[in-house]
Amino acid sequence: MNKVYPDAAAALAGIVEDGQTIAVGGFGLCGIPEALIAALRDTGAKQLTAISNNAGVDGFGLGQLLETRQIKKMISSYVGENKEFARQYLAGELELEFTPQGTLAEKLRAGGAGIPAFFTKTGVGTIVADGKEVREFDGEQYVMERALVADVALVKAWKADKAGNLIYRKTARNFNPNVAAAGKITVVEVEQLVEIGEIDPDQVHTPGIFVHRIVLNATPEKRIEQRTVRSN
Repeated sequence: MNKVYPDAAAALAGIVEDGQTIAVGGFGLCGIPEALIAALRDTGAKQLTAISNNAGVDGFGLGQLLETRQIKKMISSYVGENKEFARQYLAGELELEFTPQGTLAEKLRAGGAGIPAFFTKTGVGTIVADGKEVREFDGEQYVMERALVADVALVKAWKADKAGNLIYRKTARNFNPNVAAAGKITVVEVEQLVEIGEIDPDQVHTPGIFVHRIVLNATPEKRIEQRTVRSN
């Protein structure tokens, strides 16, 4: 089975549709699959639910899909650095499911592991627990969180072999392993692509069984986020 596609557009062809849930790796602009996000924008798919720690920045990352109004709902833990995100949410144009960062990571991990739900103390007694089951264990209250599974997962890795075994680089690993496992179809953008057998099995972060399509982006832009301060 050939998992390697010539470009990001080809890698998304035939698998992206209106109304899907799309999980996207990255943290801020670190470790985002920028070529795949741009290709997703170019598909014109609408009414998407996006699972991501945040939504990039205005004009880059998932911020591009907010500008084109392709995202109807965000499931995320942080919404700073994106004025359009804030504008749409405050105007009632964008649904938002706020999720604590660790809980979001665990919801994706559970989805990839086939665990439908779990209990956590995080969020008990806050709006995070609204509408969710709360149960007592050993005298402590816990809220039940449902796992997340995406129709399509978009992932960024540093290196892959042609079987889809992945290595991430330093902090760019972030949410990517959990996103990769939680996708029904997982598409990976990599900076280096090598032959099967060239990666030491002990170095593999995500096994190829989770990966369905691979695209090489040898020269990613890798933008750096800038601190935002209040104007005088």
